[in-house]
Amino acid sequence: MQSIIHILQTQSGGILSALGQHISISLISLFIAAIIAIPLAIILMTHKRIAEVILQITSILQTIPSLALLGILIPLVGIGTVPSIIALVVYAVMPIFQNTYSGLTTIDPTLEEAAEAFGLSRTKKLIKFQLPLAMPMIISGIRIAMVMIIGTATLAALIGAGGLGTYILLGIETNNNALLLIGAVLSAILTLIFSALIKAISKLSLRKMGILLATLVVLFGGYAGYRQVEKSHVSITIAGKLGGEPEILINMYKDLIENDNPNMKVSLKSNFGATSFIYKALQTGSIDIYPEFTGTVLQTLVKTNQPVDQNPEKTYQSAKKLLKEQANMAYLKPMQYQNGYDLAVTKSFAKKYNLKTISDLVKVEDKIHAGFDPDFYQQPAGFQGIKKTYNLEVASVKTMESSIRYKAIANGKVNLVDGYTTDPEIQEYNLQMLKDDKHYFPPYQGAPLMTEKFANEYPEVVKSLNKLAGKISTTDMQKMNYLVTVKHEKASKVAHEYLVSHKLIK
Repeated sequence: MQSIIHILQTQSGGILSALGQHISISLISLFIAAIIAIPLAIILMTHKRIAEVILQITSILQTIPSLALLGILIPLVGIGTVPSIIALVVYAVMPIFQNTYSGLTTIDPTLEEAAEAFGLSRTKKLIKFQLPLAMPMIISGIRIAMVMIIGTATLAALIGAGGLGTYILLGIETNNNALLLIGAVLSAILTLIFSALIKAISKLSLRKMGILLATLVVLFGGYAGYRQVEKSHVSITIAGKLGGEPEILINMYKDLIENDNPNMKVSLKSNFGATSFIYKALQTGSIDIYPEFTGTVLQTLVKTNQPVDQNPEKTYQSAKKLLKEQANMAYLKPMQYQNGYDLAVTKSFAKKYNLKTISDLVKVEDKIHAGFDPDFYQQPAGFQGIKKTYNLEVASVKTMESSIRYKAIANGKVNLVDGYTTDPEIQEYNLQMLKDDKHYFPPYQGAPLMTEKFANEYPEVVKSLNKLAGKISTTDMQKMNYLVTVKHEKASKVAHEYLVSHKLIK
């Protein structure tokens, strides 16, 4: 509870911003879905066969996994709010259409005959008679769609649209239950509030509903217009993957660029999502720069049959060459530290058995009880490769999610874990990384990635970002990650203080 209160106090501005983004995306999506589904149901209420086909199509669309749909949309419409809204509309159309159609087509036939007997025209019958009778079903469909939208909108954070999903995903990524609870609880509260509001709106007359909807359209249209005007003044967009470390790096990029180029404006998209999403965004021009690691480039982004070289400089040069040849990308000079795999033990365990390197584990292998991420344990490039390279066997291995393995070693459940060299938990739990003395793990040095076109158009940006080349030690990044992830200090503050203290900016 103390952690939640601390986050609410230190990150209230970011939380309110995420809440506003979530509400905006949800309401716009619901409104568009209703505008599509309700008139369509009205048109097709006398065309049963066509209505059944439409219902089947919307049902099939709803079965497409959210992440797959977002991945399909990125190359077509880019990243951010637009693909998120399209995906949410796709999921929301079906319940609204189904309920509206059912409400209109299940009205008692005797009442229909009575309306015709009074000589009502088709339009008047719809407005005065059919829609009011079908309204409970329509409202029910809208409420179902709203619940679905608010829940699914959390995935919008994966493609830079923001929202409460940012805190949920960040909480999972950093094993921070406080962040996860803040995002999840606020999403649940939003659902309850909007469900109650929709119920209250259902009691209004059709005329008052129309006035309310028109007001909402004007308000959100004005807000969207303001956002577009605001974005038009931004010349560069920098994104970062999930986590504290990418957020620190992109804030450094921003400070360096704006310090050297006062007339240049930079927009940041932190906690953007997975590698595949952010790289597609760079390819489509939705973002201009993001920090990427050399090992990730060679293993994920480019096609190569060559194994990753253990020499950091050769790895970088290979990644840079292949990115330029295959994707016309510019990969700037890397920083000093490496965010690669490591094996860690407690300092007390290391001191007791004089452990400094991975090779040293061989002499105490019968005492080692390891806790590994499932992927690291199973993949040939992970523990299976370590076993062969170091001729190492251990007493036991437990696989566990990456978010809890550090807690396991802190609680004495295991005494060896895998991780990454800049993880803040190394400092938080007083762990000692074991030196990879046989250089098994490939180099993972971070560097700014951008298109060649952007690099040619903005040489001054390249010059500013190259100030980080060879800078930031592993210890420096561990400390900064600790301050952001564990102490919940603002990434912008931590990044700025590092740049000032190392005289990279004034």
